[in-house]
Amino acid sequence: MQEMITDPADPRLADYVGLTDVVRRVKHEPEAGFFIAEGQLVMRRAVEAGCPPRSLLLAPNRVADVLPELKHLDCPTYIASAEVMHAVTGFHVHRGALAAFDRPRIPSAEELLATAKRVLVLENVNSPTNLGAVFRSAAGLGMDAVLLSPTCCDPLYRRAVRVSMGEVFALPYAYLEEFPSGVEQVRAAGLRVLALTPAADAVGLEQVAVGAQERVALLLGAEGPGLTAAAMAASDLRVRIPMAGDVDSLNIAAAAAVGCWVVGRRPV
Repeated sequence: MQEMITDPADPRLADYVGLTDVVRRVKHEPEAGFFIAEGQLVMRRAVEAGCPPRSLLLAPNRVADVLPELKHLDCPTYIASAEVMHAVTGFHVHRGALAAFDRPRIPSAEELLATAKRVLVLENVNSPTNLGAVFRSAAGLGMDAVLLSPTCCDPLYRRAVRVSMGEVFALPYAYLEEFPSGVEQVRAAGLRVLALTPAADAVGLEQVAVGAQERVALLLGAEGPGLTAAAMAASDLRVRIPMAGDVDSLNIAAAAAVGCWVVGRRPV
């Protein structure tokens, strides 16, 4: 059912209020049990993942192309001008398409570790942009799951979802409730943990042989500080990406892509 909205204060748009207020959204969305999808591709990926829709919010010029694809959804469709959308969300919604979905169930770390062969473990990655890029690399380069420390940001935060191009819905993830003791949990499940660090005395990543049937986890830390000493100490091996010139390291998103390509391959 389509409903025109002309008042930014309309309570039907409560899910979309203040999308640029990171502090509010990080607390509000998980507690209320929903997330925001931005753009037609991300909305489609959320639907394909089985996330129940709450509502769509579309600019008038997006109704013709978005609704035919999503018209089967059992939820209200709100139509609002660009000015109203901006007043509600706090930014120019240049894609003209937003949707609110109920959050999917997040599996436990034990569930994922029972079957995954290639796992990415992240510590303190609290940038939604970096997290989204890491998820996209992990999904595209052969990883089976992502495990997050409790201090990582929400993978379903709007920017993380958008940057991942919806891969946060395709790649299973879970939280390690304790960290860095959670690294021991990964090792106890039978995975060899490789801690990625720029330290000069670490083993070159290209020298690490990963067997086709071997179960391996790649451990990365936040942009800037990297992994904590405790997390590295809990790993099996410290590894590094060899760098040229005076560059000491890569951005975490780039480093994750390189690491996932090496670890995620399935040699025959």
